[in-house]
Amino acid sequence: MSIYEYCPIAENDLFRLKLTELSHCVHLLKVYSDVKAVPFFNSDNCGGDDFYYTTYERMKKAIEYWQLEYSRKGFVRLSIIDIKSNIAVGTVEMFKRVANDYFTDTVLLRLDLRSDYENGSVIQSLISLVFDSYIDLFDCKTVSTKAIPAAKNRIAALTELGFVKSDELLIGHDGTLYSDYYVFLKADV
Repeated sequence: MSIYEYCPIAENDLFRLKLTELSHCVHLLKVYSDVKAVPFFNSDNCGGDDFYYTTYERMKKAIEYWQLEYSRKGFVRLSIIDIKSNIAVGTVEMFKRVANDYFTDTVLLRLDLRSDYENGSVIQSLISLVFDSYIDLFDCKTVSTKAIPAAKNRIAALTELGFVKSDELLIGHDGTLYSDYYVFLKADV
């Protein structure tokens, strides 16, 4: 069954992942207006959107767009719900990327977290949950995600999970080159 026909809810002892809903808007606004968090978001190839949202209306429009893309089978955007507080503290986006570059036939994974959640144990917990529950729903050889050099906790977590820094550049639709990607070979799962 396709993830675009049925997207399961997944959880571990810390987090629940579920399709992003408008009811998450207020809490996600705290994520996307967090100036410490925004530099870690992957906005590569997103038409100039930097994911810095400061109004409820702008956050609502983003969620509506994410829902539209899910219905068009463009990507899946999940809210990250902290089990203890029952509030959304970030999102995970995933899609199968097909392109004419090194990053084809990969699950492109974007992880947007509120800055107080940007630490190694949280990142490892979330990526492990994504791998356990979603990655096999995509027919891809690899998983790729971006981590800028300043994202030291993220890089350490990715490395511990078996991701390797790639020297390859991702080529955007308009020819823009993007760097700082880490790759995991699914055969290693």
